Amino acid sequence: MLVLKPVNQSIVSPLAAAVISIDVSDGQTVAKDQIVAIVESMKMQTALTAPVAGIVANLSIVLGATIQAGQLVCEIKPTDADSVVDSAPMIEATGTDNSLQQLNQQLAFTRDDARPEAVAKRHAKAYRSARENLYDLCDDESFIEYGQLAVAAQRDRKTAKSLKMDTPADGVITGLATINSAEFGPQAAQVAVIVNDYSVLAGTQGYFHHRKIDRILDQASKFGLPVVMYTEGGGGRPGDTDVKTQIAGLDVPSFANWAGLSGRVPLIAVNNGYCFAGNAALFGCADIRIATKTSWIGMAGPAMIEGGGLGSFKPTDIGPIDVQASNGVVDLVADNEAHATDLAQSCLGYFQGDIQTWQAADQQRLCEMMPADRRYAYDIRNIIVQLADTDSFQELTQAHGQGIITGFIRIEGRAMGLIANNCRVLGGAVDAEAADKAARFITLCDSFSIPVLSLCDTPGFMVGPESEEQAAVHRMAQLFIAGAKMTTPMVTIFLRKGYGLGAMAMAGGSFHRPIYSAAWPSGEFGGMGLEGAVQLGFKKELDAQPDSAAREVLFNQLVDTMYEKGRATEAAAHLEIDAVIDPADTRTVVITALNCA
Repeated sequence: MLVLKPVNQSIVSPLAAAVISIDVSDGQTVAKDQIVAIVESMKMQTALTAPVAGIVANLSIVLGATIQAGQLVCEIKPTDADSVVDSAPMIEATGTDNSLQQLNQQLAFTRDDARPEAVAKRHAKAYRSARENLYDLCDDESFIEYGQLAVAAQRDRKTAKSLKMDTPADGVITGLATINSAEFGPQAAQVAVIVNDYSVLAGTQGYFHHRKIDRILDQASKFGLPVVMYTEGGGGRPGDTDVKTQIAGLDVPSFANWAGLSGRVPLIAVNNGYCFAGNAALFGCADIRIATKTSWIGMAGPAMIEGGGLGSFKPTDIGPIDVQASNGVVDLVADNEAHATDLAQSCLGYFQGDIQTWQAADQQRLCEMMPADRRYAYDIRNIIVQLADTDSFQELTQAHGQGIITGFIRIEGRAMGLIANNCRVLGGAVDAEAADKAARFITLCDSFSIPVLSLCDTPGFMVGPESEEQAAVHRMAQLFIAGAKMTTPMVTIFLRKGYGLGAMAMAGGSFHRPIYSAAWPSGEFGGMGLEGAVQLGFKKELDAQPDSAAREVLFNQLVDTMYEKGRATEAAAHLEIDAVIDPADTRTVVITALNCA
């Protein structure tokens, strides 16, 4: 019987390297994977190990010498030996250093449990920590953080330990996440998130703080991601002494980067507490601005105001929520941070897409909601809620420009913007503030291809000397400009009055500008309000009446005649509008028209 002798196994160097350790000698018995030698190249060490258990032979290297790739180190004569001295060095599957432990320790400094006093201070005000807001906003386990290990640029005035403890993440948390993925899927749910942390140096904006914001905004720009930013903070930070190449610190791209995303990706700002100077500038650039009742927002804080010689004020004197909601700075007022976060998620959803599951109220009720007397006011919000999918109406900027209601709704799950005249304010006339508000909202919807539904019931633009003092000519014209530039589809439904330039503006500038313009049977139309038209057009006839009673009779007759001529059916017969519809069919008409578009 032929017996094959075991073949010696050669160990060769895998690269050119210096021999820094020889751990065996000729004739020594070694186990499989036992270290034979260690070589070093480019500051990296490589252990050469025995491929089999056996006896070392022909050891051919010298300690300190340089060997070449492929050069013989030694041979191993295979044996059945499986054991060696316990202390013999063996190759290990894992490292023996504590770098991972050190990393985890550093990361721990950035979390709430490492800063109990700072978190307790927030909770004492009934506020949340930055990370509590972050985790509530984002889908579970979806957030990946950028720049978590950053600290303030103050290494020459503070110790490394105090910087880690007192300035974690340099006062701003940035990263990518998903929001509403359960409703819209993981792709549509991708967002960039920025959370300014007021517990770190009062949320001020430092050198690395800005760099982190710029980095995440760059990612949002590259990948077309919506951005949600929590803006609480005190503006610029003067104490970053490590920065030696700046004088005023104004060569900062963050503001231009953030503003440059407007109209390209949805920008949602959320504020609670003090928001001054640079933080307020960021807040003001957002497409949708949400603030809690405990918010104070201003382009300068107390120190800057006093430094400018303008007086001494408490922070709570500057930009309180009632002021900023009524002037249009704040679109949505939230009860607290949890409510504000919920509103941010809800608003974001209208940009993320349509939903498949929806419910709606009984549409026959719409036939009963318009008063029989054309002079009576009604609550347009009741009609909107009845018309829209259940719980889908989200009104924006309610306290500002109250003559027009703006907001988002869904019909059959489809997201759309809504503008509607409010006849309880100025009889539905469009004043300068309302025109500004509606123009801004139409532009927002158009930027993100969200269709617009217009519910028109207006006697026209507000007129008179007081209106002109508000720059009515310029501000009202912005509504025409927004409509003319609009490329997203619009549907206009005339609920009742459609008079003058104001009605044209509610239809994008012309009654045939929408893809479909229809009226309820209660619709009425004219170049101006009927009463005004009669007074202006029939002044001679009215003046010729012998007394006031006769004038009143003639006036009412002329108004009735003009009303008959301006009824919705007459407007449709003359093709000034496309149709007169049953109010109960409004949802079907709107969706069918949008589907055609």
